[in-house]
Formats: sequence, C-alpha cells, structure tokens
Amino acid sequence: MNKCPHTQQSRRWRWLVPALMMTTVLAGCQHMPQWPAAQNEVIATSPSPSNYPITKERRELAAEVGALEGSAIKHYMDNQEQALREQLRGSAIKVHRDGDILRLEIPSQVTFAVGKSEIRAQLYPMLSTLAKVVAEYSKTMVVIIGHTDDSGGQQTNMQLSQQRADAVKSYLLSQQLDERRLETHGEGPNYPLLPNTTPANRAANRRVEILLAPLTL
Repeated sequence: MNKCPHTQQSRRWRWLVPALMMTTVLAGCQHMPQWPAAQNEVIATSPSPSNYPITKERRELAAEVGALEGSAIKHYMDNQEQALREQLRGSAIKVHRDGDILRLEIPSQVTFAVGKSEIRAQLYPMLSTLAKVVAEYSKTMVVIIGHTDDSGGQQTNMQLSQQRADAVKSYLLSQQLDERRLETHGEGPNYPLLPNTTPANRAANRRVEILLAPLTL
C-alpha cells in the first residue's frame, strides 16, 4: 500500500521547521546586543606594563643588575608571588597573578577619599610590608597606576589619578626603594573595576593598582 504523499510531506516539514528555527537562532546570536555588565561584575583592570614605553631608567637598571630572560622569569616571579602572599596575608591588599605579572589590588577604603590624593593612614603599614618584599627582588619593576570613578571632568580625573599614583610612589621611595624601579601612570576613569552605577561601585573604582613586572627589555 502506497503512503499518502501528503503524509510524507508533512513528516518532512515536521523535522525541517525546527531545524530552520535553530539555524535562525544560531545565526541571530552573532548579532545579539552586548548587554551592560552586571553591577558587581569586574569589567576592567589596569593595562599591562607592556602597554607603556620602556623608560631610560629601566634600561639603566637592566644594564646594572641584568634583565631577566626565558625560563628564569617564571621561577623568579613564582618565588616573589609566594613571598608577597605570605607577607600580605590578612591585609586588604589582594594579590592576582596574570601570566608573569603580579597585580596588587588596593581597595578604596584604605586608599583615597573622594577627590583626594592623600593616602589614608591604614595603607602605610601595607605599603611598608610591600616595600620590604620588593626590596629583596631587585629585578622587579613597580608600575603604580592610579584610577578614579567617572565623577567630574576627564582632565580633572586624569590629573587626580596621576597624583594618587605619585603619592604611593613617594611613600615607597621613603622606604628606600630605588626610584628607577618605580613608574607611575594616571588612567583617570578609563579602567573602571566595576560599572559606575552605584556609590559602592564608584568607591571601588577610586583605587591604585600596583603591577610587579620582571625586569626585561
């Protein structure tokens, strides 16, 4: 007995329609809008030290103490990371590892008030501990990057973020670190840690991040 052609055609469409729908959905995913980050989702950190030009001071230091190369870099940074985590355990400073870069995140509640570049007293003991560890690793560059929230004008925020980075540098210099190892940059509101949507998030964005990078050329 021959099957009804209408029945066979109906069965083919029964499978074909869902397949077409799935193809349409997958194709549409390529053009879906990018939704804003959640209120507590980290959206940016400081740029890599490699984004900044190599300074004359870094070249002089490398010529004096020797730059790191090859597999020695990882071993050197592994040891330094372990020392930092041990010494900073229990403090407000968070240590993050990004490849061969150690990123120290210093929260706003121990750094700066709104519109200010003066370091709060709570931060001094932590910076002193940091300086002691870094002093033992002479082939480490200390890149200090200041940040602001999005309150105020762009130029004002750029100046304020630079002043914040310079304030941290000044204190580290008082701890007898070689000035050639210290670099400062102000990024203003360009790299918010969190979306500037709430007072708490804006406070988190008023921060300084310290990047510890191996001395390379």
